[in-house]
Amino acid sequence: MHVILIIERLRDEGPAAVQTSQALFDLYCRNLDGALREMGVGDFTVSKRMKALGSAFYGRAAAYRAAFAALPDEGELAAVITRTLMSGEVTCDPHPLAAYAADRRRDLAARDVADLLAGSPPWPAPSA
Repeated sequence: MHVILIIERLRDEGPAAVQTSQALFDLYCRNLDGALREMGVGDFTVSKRMKALGSAFYGRAAAYRAAFAALPDEGELAAVITRTLMSGEVTCDPHPLAAYAADRRRDLAARDVADLLAGSPPWPAPSA
C-alpha cells in the first residue's frame, strides 16, 4: 500500500518523478524476488510467482487509484483494504487503516515533489 501511495503521488509529475517511481517499483520487485529465493523457491518458480505478483500489484494499484478518486468518502478505500490487505476476510474494522491511508495520501499531496525526489521522508514520523 505504501509503495502504491508514493507511486501514485509521483504520477504525472515529470521525467524525474517517473524515473524515481520506476526505481521504487524495481526495488520493490527485487525485494520480492529476494524474499522468494530466501524462502527456497527455485529459479523457474520465482519467475512464475513474480509474474503473478506483478499482475496483483497492478490490479491493486488500479483499485487503490479508483478508491482514492472517491475520497473523502473512505468507504471504497476500506473495501479495497479488505480485499487486498485482509484477503477479503473482515477480521477487524478496515476503517482505521482506510483513514491512515487517506491521511498518508494527504501528507504526500501536501509535500513538494522536489522534496520527495531529494529523498526527504514521504510523510511525518508518527507522534509518540
